[in-house]
Amino acid sequence: MRIIGYIEHPGLKITVFKMDTRITVKFEDGHYEQAYKFRMSNELNHISHVQQLVDAQFIAGVKEQLKGQHHIRTQAMERFIAAQGEEEFDTII
Repeated sequence: MRIIGYIEHPGLKITVFKMDTRITVKFEDGHYEQAYKFRMSNELNHISHVQQLVDAQFIAGVKEQLKGQHHIRTQAMERFIAAQGEEEFDTII
């Protein structure tokens, strides 16, 4: 897999990869990431095509999914921390 380009965005790092007959678009916001894979075709075979594909509506959907990932992670950490607090200490005589 090799990087064929980046898509500029103020809040996300968007990297475009190419491997064999697939193009992967990876979105990162620091803590979370998502990747979307597309089969290459005559209509989708260049970084400029991917830049057109990844429009404002696509990015808005990605941001919503990233919020969902954050929510899942936060809930899991809260459950984990609560469970750690429930441990009893050894009795010292």
